[in-house]
Amino acid sequence: MAGKIVIDTERCKGCGLCVTVCPKNCIVISKQSNKNGYFPAEVTNADCTGCCSCAIICPEAIIKVFREEDAAVGKPSKKSKPGLIKEKA
Repeated sequence: MAGKIVIDTERCKGCGLCVTVCPKNCIVISKQSNKNGYFPAEVTNADCTGCCSCAIICPEAIIKVFREEDAAVGKPSKKSKPGLIKEKA
């Protein structure tokens, strides 16, 4: 599955927890501050798997994760709603 991360950088306080838990190193702390003076997290690459670790650990709840099923394995491609997603067993 492929994933896409959306971070509300204006509300991010730059704690770095999402950077720490991302298994694919998709998130870094920006070198530019936001309007509140914090250095927010930002997405750096498209290797996201949609694991939701960043969204789960974010204390501000400002990260949304979208998942897309992989059409290469014969599953139809569909976009999921943001948030925590339960997989079918």
